[in-house]
Amino acid sequence: MCSSAFCSQVAHTILKAHAKVWHLYNDKYRSQQLGKVGLVLNSDWAEPKTPTSSEDVRASERYLQFMLGWFAHPIFVNGDYPDILKAQIQEVNLQCSTRVAELPQFTEEEKSWVRGTADFFGLSHYTSRLVSAVTNGTCTPGYESIGNFSLHVDPSWPQAASSWIHVVPWGLRRLLKFVSQEYTGTKIPIYVAGNGVPTEDVGDAVNDTLRVEYFRRYINEALKAVKLDAVDVRSYIARSLVDGFEGPVGYSLKFGLHHVSFEDSNRPRTPKASAYFYSSVIEKNGFPPKALNRLSTPVVFDRPMPSKLPNLPASEVPSKAKVVWQKFSSQSDFERDMYFYGTFPEDFTWGVSSSAYQVEGGWDADGKGPSIWDVFTHVPGNIKNNDNGDVACDSYNKVEEDIYLLRALGVKNYRFSLSWPRIFPTGRNNSINSHGVDYYNRLIDGLVANNITPIVTLHHWDLPQALQDIGGWESNALIDLFDSFADFCFQTFGDRVKFWITFNEPQVIAWVGYGLGIFPPNVKDPGSAPYKVAHILLKAHAKVYHTYDDKYRASQGGIIALCPNIDWAEPKTPSDARDIEAADRYLQFVVGWFAHPIFKNGDYPEVMKWKVGNRSELQDLPSSRLPVFTAEEREYIRGTADVFCFNTYSSKIVTHSTTRLKPFSYEYDQEVLTKVDSSWPSSAVSDHRAVAWGLRRLLNWIKEEYGNPPIYIIENGVGIKTKSDVDDNARIFYYKTYIDEALKAYKLDGVNLKGYNAWSLMDDFEWLEGYDPRFGLHQVDFDNPNRPRTPKRSAVYYAEIIRSNGIPLPKEDEFLYGEFPENFRWSVATAAYQIEGGWRADGKGLSIWDKYAHTPLRIGNDDTGDVACDSYHRIEEDVEMLKNLKVSHYRFSISWPRVLPDGTTRYINEKGLNYYERLIDALLAANIEPQVTLYHWDLPQALQDVGGWENDTIVQRFKEYAELIFQRLGDKVKFWITLNEPYNTAYLGYGVGTAAPGVSTRPGRAPYVVGHNLIKAHAEVWHLYNETYRAKQGGLISITINSDWAEPRNPHSQEDIDAARRFLQFFLGWFAHPIFKNGDYNEVMKRRIRERSLAQGLSQSRLPEFTESEKQRIKGTYDYFGLNHYTTVLAYNFNFPKGVQSYDSDRGVASVTDRSWLDSGSAWLKVTPFGFRKILRWIKEEYNNPPIYVTENGISERGDFNFNDTRRMHYYRTYVNEALKAVVLDGVDLRGYTAWTLMDNLEWAAGLAEKFGFYHVNFTAPDLPRRPKASARYYSQIITCNGFPDPATGPHPCLEPEPEVTPTDTAPGAADSVHFLGLDLTSQSAETALYVLFALSGVGALALALFAYKYGKLSKRSHKQANMELTSKL
Repeated sequence: MCSSAFCSQVAHTILKAHAKVWHLYNDKYRSQQLGKVGLVLNSDWAEPKTPTSSEDVRASERYLQFMLGWFAHPIFVNGDYPDILKAQIQEVNLQCSTRVAELPQFTEEEKSWVRGTADFFGLSHYTSRLVSAVTNGTCTPGYESIGNFSLHVDPSWPQAASSWIHVVPWGLRRLLKFVSQEYTGTKIPIYVAGNGVPTEDVGDAVNDTLRVEYFRRYINEALKAVKLDAVDVRSYIARSLVDGFEGPVGYSLKFGLHHVSFEDSNRPRTPKASAYFYSSVIEKNGFPPKALNRLSTPVVFDRPMPSKLPNLPASEVPSKAKVVWQKFSSQSDFERDMYFYGTFPEDFTWGVSSSAYQVEGGWDADGKGPSIWDVFTHVPGNIKNNDNGDVACDSYNKVEEDIYLLRALGVKNYRFSLSWPRIFPTGRNNSINSHGVDYYNRLIDGLVANNITPIVTLHHWDLPQALQDIGGWESNALIDLFDSFADFCFQTFGDRVKFWITFNEPQVIAWVGYGLGIFPPNVKDPGSAPYKVAHILLKAHAKVYHTYDDKYRASQGGIIALCPNIDWAEPKTPSDARDIEAADRYLQFVVGWFAHPIFKNGDYPEVMKWKVGNRSELQDLPSSRLPVFTAEEREYIRGTADVFCFNTYSSKIVTHSTTRLKPFSYEYDQEVLTKVDSSWPSSAVSDHRAVAWGLRRLLNWIKEEYGNPPIYIIENGVGIKTKSDVDDNARIFYYKTYIDEALKAYKLDGVNLKGYNAWSLMDDFEWLEGYDPRFGLHQVDFDNPNRPRTPKRSAVYYAEIIRSNGIPLPKEDEFLYGEFPENFRWSVATAAYQIEGGWRADGKGLSIWDKYAHTPLRIGNDDTGDVACDSYHRIEEDVEMLKNLKVSHYRFSISWPRVLPDGTTRYINEKGLNYYERLIDALLAANIEPQVTLYHWDLPQALQDVGGWENDTIVQRFKEYAELIFQRLGDKVKFWITLNEPYNTAYLGYGVGTAAPGVSTRPGRAPYVVGHNLIKAHAEVWHLYNETYRAKQGGLISITINSDWAEPRNPHSQEDIDAARRFLQFFLGWFAHPIFKNGDYNEVMKRRIRERSLAQGLSQSRLPEFTESEKQRIKGTYDYFGLNHYTTVLAYNFNFPKGVQSYDSDRGVASVTDRSWLDSGSAWLKVTPFGFRKILRWIKEEYNNPPIYVTENGISERGDFNFNDTRRMHYYRTYVNEALKAVVLDGVDLRGYTAWTLMDNLEWAAGLAEKFGFYHVNFTAPDLPRRPKASARYYSQIITCNGFPDPATGPHPCLEPEPEVTPTDTAPGAADSVHFLGLDLTSQSAETALYVLFALSGVGALALALFAYKYGKLSKRSHKQANMELTSKL
């Protein structure tokens, strides 16, 4: 405890500091910002122990003046401490031989300065004290001894988990009254800024009834102070939002309204009972008297306006909607997967969905009758794990909790279903259950009060068992019985419900319930019952629609529809007309079965009638198994929907199939086969694979097939198989991609999409799968009887989508127009082994890659670099390509064994050296500067035979080799790279063995030894050049380090943030830290590897140590930072078993990629331009802003070749633009950019399959012809423009076409005409089109106008026609 003098001085300083800040705000900021400044004071209430004792009354007042008046009196009264406080301290000092306490004094000026420095009185209060007077005070410093009072509690006051807090609600009212009378009066408002109670870290963490009762009573006392005592209380702040760190007691005391699991690195937050209670107090603004009646006038909210849909003719076979496959199936993956940014219209409705049986529980509560699902789930073996919906999420008892979740999400609607047997226990209107009705009234009222539109499904599969007993949906009696139930619901709830769905997924009822028989009622009659049931469902739906239309629509003004389920059908072979017909037929059988009668002509699709009729005849049946509607029924059914609702989760690949005639089956009647692509991401439900692009196509099919009605996606989501998936990034990827495809359909295709609902609000009972698949945005703990709900990360993500009304382009992703600095170096790169060939030509020695490539199963397709691009014999061709690219520099590598066949200077291969001399001379003659890499992985095999990079003699060998090259080539080469990507040499070559020399036996030691020697070798060569050659040759020399950028998989998880940092330090920092910082490895690596080594029983770290002299030798051995960068990963922590010795286990990081990122031809390379800027900025900040040269950056493609490589042009456009942002916006000292690569070549272990080149090389032709791709011209244009001139300033000279020259090469396949978004353009036109297309988001119509202007000059076709075609494609 601090001494009284010290405490007094601290308080004195705090008061003056507060006053200074108040005056600062008052003088400088208040007039513009119009805010308030006050302070929050804490105080208990002081009640006299003996109220009749004047001494105790005075002691209580002294206590309040010591605790509260000490700070309040100077500010709110007269600028000075209370007289009681001053007198008491003076009296104690007089009574004692030494001064016990010191109270500093304010000058008159300070008093004036301090007085009145608060716009409000903030009060923090938790408990009360009984205070008694002390007659014989002691002369020891301390609160109570100086104040001459003693503190007590009444034993009847309940004690909280903390010894200092007792529950004394009435103390708050008395304290508020005291503050008002003593300090604030009517002029200054009071803010209760902290009030709460702790619970212990034991027992039920979420059912905190003690806290609920505390808040109920304390808030009520605050209300009394306002209403009965006229105290001006303006605010009440509960403590606290979440459980947190509570000072000396750590996390053992819990004050939070939300439970935080501190054992979980994601720190999930689960609302406690107190959160729901406090939320309801806020919603009601206190404790209003219980209303006798429900809201008679509901809150007005957005709702769709009913309008009659047009009459449409029957579908053709195949339907006209086949244009959707013609439009989309020819899309390239690049066009299909390009992420789109934009927002939906203001009236777009976002929601979440659930259904009664899946969430409500209360299966037999308050008179509810049994449903077919109650009966079915109570039979052992019917449901996985014998789960059932008896309790489910207990939503029947948790209306407030569910509305709390919905309000937090920010949804505009909530789709739920009514349980028919909860309202009509026997299914008939002679058995109305008022408790069930009350439940739905409370839910609907709560939604409406929070401006959340109820979307109500009348039947979501849970038929009353009593009705199943009379035949269920095979009985025509159900038409009137369903109508009777619907009529009651319209009458009872329709004043507040304006959006009705009759049936959820009628196809599932008919086929899965009555055909396959795996859902209740388990009727297995696949050939007839589904058709009969669907026939009755359609008539029941129509009757209910007409009931609403005739009796309720005029007064209630709502809309009504039904909701089928649809998977998209993608033809196996889009060019095969039979597969197109099969895909259309599949959709007509699944959705047209119900939608065609309603949205078209009142009858089944022609293809259904044709197929079922013909097959019935072939099956020797007297008539079709598909029932027939009368003309009157057709007219009655047609048009019985106001909007088109549907549920969708996945896609299927469909092909035509001749199916067997027996047994009779709806499935066989379709005459199709369906399957899924194994590359589509899987989920917890076997046939639910994530195929986001299918949604856009499906929406377009509905538009074409049904006349573009208003469309609502009512269910869309993904199941994950885990009990705990709060950090559910797979679900985020699902929503991120599916919602984006919906956005494309709305924005680009004109689909009349009105709303989107995620499935589901929370984890629930998932039918036959029980509680195994988790679909929820909120996790439900089904092992806890309270069924606590915890928001998952997907809930946070979806809430952000709703707030943004879509996916707006992030500010940092906006395109930046501008130019790079003058003298910026534009280059393109290759490597010796990948292009040269001539593997045994003219005395060249073997390299480790020669050996590796000639070892079976090492290289894809058994390709080798024996010939590669044959650059060893094609200097002129290579240089001509470089001239056409307009690069100022060319980066290539020297093959060590071509110059020194055994790796040593014992024998110099002059012919090999002469090749590089001739290449350099040709470059300089073309005004292209050489950038020479000394080592790009092709170590002489002779050196590997003695240990390679694991043998430290390699350091001297490398230095000798470098000296030879400096001597022979240094007068003409001014840019040197010692080592290319030492990480890959160490990790791939000597760790996992997926690159030469293929060593993988010592993954926990060899990579570190190799890395150690690589760093020392680099340093020695740098010093050699610096000391011996720099003065006369005047070049630059450094190293090239490769690295991906790493984002945390969960940006809200500290564990993932740490993992991303560790990823970078183990990757880029492994080599950069010693060279660019302090000559030693970074602390992250040293600590991790040492700790794991010692835990494995080793006496020292597996990471070698540099001596002090080596550190000094290594530190600063750079002239620039050479960076190779291609992609980004999402990193997260991964704990390997302790005994595993490897680089990966030392790093302890795993990674994934975001599903919305564009693919490339390499599994490891996703298009992530934002990471490029971030890694450049990180290098600037981490290594003190060194000059940076990007020495490789590019993208691969594989598969069928296309000269129109739009994906590569997009890659370079976006990546180079991020580099420009790094320069212009972040101040990164970027001096040059190098694209990878000049031409397609041997891509190491991937062989020739992955193609990175600007120039296509035909490796099957003997003469290996090279042809420019569209990207070659595009990159040359970026170079000519030195960046990206702003189209808003008009056409730029650098974009003008060059004078046409007669091509000398007329071989077929040259890229002078390319296909771009459906247009045949010259490559220059395509580049310009691409250039403008990607800029549309930034410059809109202006850029489009520029495109029209420029295209008119360049195109040989009518620019008007082409522009129309481009617009239609967009």
